[in-house]
Amino acid sequence: MNKTHEILVDRTQHLSAQPNTGHNRWHPDICPILAVEDGDVVTMQTRDALDGLINRGSTNEDIKLLDLGRVHPLTGPVAVSGAHPGDFLAVKILNIVPESFGFTFLLPGSGLLKDLFPDPFLVKWEIEGNFAISPQLPGVRIPGSPFMGVLGIAPSRDFLERTTTAEKELVERGARVLLPSAKSAVPETPRIACEGLRTAPPRENGGNLDIKQLTKGTTLFLPVLTEGALFSAGDAHFAQGDSESCGTAIEVAATLTVQLNLRKGAAGNNSTRGLQFESSDETDFLKGQPRKYHATIGMSKLPDGHIEPGNLTLAARNATLGMIDFLVGQYGFTRDQAYVLTSVAVDLRISEAVNLPNVVVSAFLPLAIFER
Repeated sequence: MNKTHEILVDRTQHLSAQPNTGHNRWHPDICPILAVEDGDVVTMQTRDALDGLINRGSTNEDIKLLDLGRVHPLTGPVAVSGAHPGDFLAVKILNIVPESFGFTFLLPGSGLLKDLFPDPFLVKWEIEGNFAISPQLPGVRIPGSPFMGVLGIAPSRDFLERTTTAEKELVERGARVLLPSAKSAVPETPRIACEGLRTAPPRENGGNLDIKQLTKGTTLFLPVLTEGALFSAGDAHFAQGDSESCGTAIEVAATLTVQLNLRKGAAGNNSTRGLQFESSDETDFLKGQPRKYHATIGMSKLPDGHIEPGNLTLAARNATLGMIDFLVGQYGFTRDQAYVLTSVAVDLRISEAVNLPNVVVSAFLPLAIFER
């Protein structure tokens, strides 16, 4: 019988005061705080993306003083018994319950239009029922559709080294990338703090995907990179537009409940290669969103691992290629047939355009086209 587990955090304290509850870097040597079996359910409380630095009393001036080394405080890792490289970890999202306070802000130097908006600006939200309201945006009610901005697993040692090399090369070319830094790192173990990947960009281990459709009722498939998978989550959003254009959503703390299942050997299968997610939820909670779909995720990365920062065309290409692989492997179509299907039935959406160097495009396949 599957067991249920719970991870609690004290949100009145910062992550650094409770390092036994989480981390804010990606590294294969971070010890799990919980071990579970395949199929177990985990309820995990999460902090907001800025570890409580923004509160109801914060002002625009406080944005200038933010310690970005504390982004994102993640709850975890959770080790899944029997998870090995080559498997998929299927993260089924059972529920997300947001806290009552949220915030959105403009950070100088960040966002899609950073050259046009040089000043800090803070919007504070109160969550009332299924809506968010703010005195900084009078007359507006934002409907909630909570999701986790960050869902990910630990990188392998090889992946960590390759990614660090690639991102250092981008900095040398003048790109804006957050490189490993021990400042405000949790855990403080010197090697982990100095080597750990920053959580700001999405990568092949998942991470800061910011895909607003990853709500209750969806399942995210993460290709396992190290023993035990080592799953973590955080950065909950009450609501967000596709692309998260200013760089932040309605940021909240939340309680996430997931079921963690293994698909043994599936990550090497052409039909399930790369990051993917699906929904079988009968509730059409987003206008224009199919009730049942399978989606593939593309990032701005070339096959040889080189990153092209902000290249949405490359991300769209990769999402489409992933969908072609899925249609060929899952349904037996030829690649020509699959390519035509992507043109007549698949929607490409810009999931996030601001978490450089990687941007994310998701390709949505409505499964109703196969129902007769």
